[in-house]
Amino acid sequence: MTTPERPRAPRAFSVDEAVIVDTVASDTARPAGKAGTPAAPDTPRYGLPSRADVGKGVRWGALFLSAFVSLTLLALGVWFARFVSVTLARNDWVGWTATGLLVLGGLALAVMVLKELVGLARLARLGRFRREAEAALRDRDIAKERKAARRLVTFMKGRGDTAWGLARFKEHQGDLHEPGKLLGLADREIIAPLDREARRVVLTSAKRISVVTALSPIAFVTIGYVLVENVRMLRRVATLYGGQPGLVGALRLGAMVVGHLIAAGGVALTDDLLGQFLGQDLVRRLSRRLGEGLFNGALTARIGATAISVIRPLPFLDAEPVRVRDIVKELFRKEAAAEKEKGET
Repeated sequence: MTTPERPRAPRAFSVDEAVIVDTVASDTARPAGKAGTPAAPDTPRYGLPSRADVGKGVRWGALFLSAFVSLTLLALGVWFARFVSVTLARNDWVGWTATGLLVLGGLALAVMVLKELVGLARLARLGRFRREAEAALRDRDIAKERKAARRLVTFMKGRGDTAWGLARFKEHQGDLHEPGKLLGLADREIIAPLDREARRVVLTSAKRISVVTALSPIAFVTIGYVLVENVRMLRRVATLYGGQPGLVGALRLGAMVVGHLIAAGGVALTDDLLGQFLGQDLVRRLSRRLGEGLFNGALTARIGATAISVIRPLPFLDAEPVRVRDIVKELFRKEAAAEKEKGET
């Protein structure tokens, strides 16, 4: 066996770019640049094609799908327009029925749009109350504080669930002259009872979601129910504080809640949830579905508690804040008792 005169040159392999570089050949064939700096090696690159290379040319599949969907929508539109025009042109009962249904549908659409606008306006009004109260507390201005309290009393007037609190507030408001005390009284007497009811709403929604997650064998059904129940919970909480939002208002409130959660940081979210569930490993071992249900219920409780803090017309002053830990603790106690009864039977 003969030994080659020149041994094989070493090679370097780049894992990220899948490039084989002949280092010796590049060193020998590399021309010198300016000021003695070697120029870039002219070596072949072997690797996977980039996204730009793959995306070159006409995407015929996407073009076919877009054309087919557009043609289908156009056909449906033409068919509906022809159906309406032919039906309305008739002078018999079919034409009159179609006319009545069209008028009824237009009226329902107008009412829905009006309710959405009113709901958005009331949500914006609650936000203005919050900003005015925070400005009065920050400036320690008694005049601004009385104005904010007066506007809040006018907004909450005429409701049965706030009648007792409004009477108590009017009875004691003349005795308070220090900055912050008047809004603290309004928070304690008017808003705190609403907080307790909102907490009950959040707990009910979290319990429903945990039960459905634990019992439903289909993931898509669970996801759909979780989304619907969260939107319903947001609407109920906002209506409780006087917002009365529709579907668009609830989605806007959901966006505000998500933005608040992002601004607060995901670390606080995961820390709270892990703190609740790491100590409940026994329940997760006993029933994996129960652990998933409790986790989804805790997420709903987090969203509900954040919605309460966002939609409240006043910041938490004298009233006790709605804490996620308390809701999850009560949720865990009920679910654990239900699982225990289920195991005994």
